[in-house]
Amino acid sequence: ILDVDYEIQSTSYWCGPTATDIALSARIAPPGQAALARDLGTTVNGTDWIGQITAVLDRQLGHAWYVTRELPNDPPTPAQREQLWRDVVRGIDNGFPLVTNIVAPPTNHPPNYPNRTIYHYFTVVGYDAAARRVYIADPANFGGLDRYWLSFDQLATLIPPKGYTALAD
Repeated sequence: ILDVDYEIQSTSYWCGPTATDIALSARIAPPGQAALARDLGTTVNGTDWIGQITAVLDRQLGHAWYVTRELPNDPPTPAQREQLWRDVVRGIDNGFPLVTNIVAPPTNHPPNYPNRTIYHYFTVVGYDAAARRVYIADPANFGGLDRYWLSFDQLATLIPPKGYTALAD
């Protein structure tokens, strides 16, 4: 589990900027949600695309550390799932959290999510290889739950048709 500065998103639509701020805190003193919301072009409709977050992470870190991985297949292919696991392990082992863009329908919610489809960003900040699970820093803080373990299998089903940031090869 990486040492990050957790924070709750300041508005209902700043999950992208806040997940980005959390990810940056593993490497630098981040600029804050408001600055990142401006940089990402976040509106009351949220942050449009995971690629915007990749670009801002790289700009803030001063180097092209991250790439965008899209998962258009629902469910993801076995190759996409294995790539996601490799990206989690490689990123966390090297001190780079992943920011993920998820779609969580009521039938596939992380813990404490409200009973509706949630379009959201959260940060993967750790993993447990033996149990094949990931540790999430969730800026929404639904039901007062800000960090929690999630099975890797569930993570892989939450990301399609969106995407995530990964440490570049």
